[in-house]
Amino acid sequence: MRRSLTLLLTGSLAAAPLAVPAPASAATTSATTVPAAATVARVKPFSSFKISAKGTDRTKRGGKITYSIRAKNLGPYYADYYWMGGEVPKGVVPRLRWGGPKGTKCTWEGRWFWCWGPLRLEKGKTDWLNFQLTLKKGTKGTATARLGVMSFDVDQGMENIDEEELKRLGIKGYYWLKKVNTKIVSPPRRPGRSWSPPPPVKTYNPPASHEESNKKKDT
Repeated sequence: MRRSLTLLLTGSLAAAPLAVPAPASAATTSATTVPAAATVARVKPFSSFKISAKGTDRTKRGGKITYSIRAKNLGPYYADYYWMGGEVPKGVVPRLRWGGPKGTKCTWEGRWFWCWGPLRLEKGKTDWLNFQLTLKKGTKGTATARLGVMSFDVDQGMENIDEEELKRLGIKGYYWLKKVNTKIVSPPRRPGRSWSPPPPVKTYNPPASHEESNKKKDT
């Protein structure tokens, strides 16, 4: 069921701008439009998440960036309709490598890379995802990703409802995303003593690694 919801999830995020969580904590934002009169009585999500997202600090042009995401379910209930990943930086090669718990599957369309597992996440438990991408040689400046969790409040007995019906019913979606910046370093024309190249990023090849291609190839 979680696989059939990925297009709905991707579409809802792409259709609206994403708010960046405050640095102190990963804030929650509803992915559905809520009337102004209803914001006061907004219902809390079935599950909230504490997010840890890290990435390579510096890399060279055409270099690699490795990301690590950890998501702890703060409850109050278990989570079984959630995805880990987020928005990758602009200007990357449309193929990456990833690793996650056994049974994890992923999809990558446009700049949205999302993964999901076969099991529910109990309150107090933590899920994880690692992935590494490669920058195009022409990408400069700062590579910015927004990484974390997207979840839907889906009640029991709704497992077989299709995407259009979920949209019609107004099923609530939430995300917890953190911004991760990587500085892209270019050597000067005449490197001096002050020039400090970034350390090389190790090739990402853990035992549970997999490859994923961007279906739209528009990164």
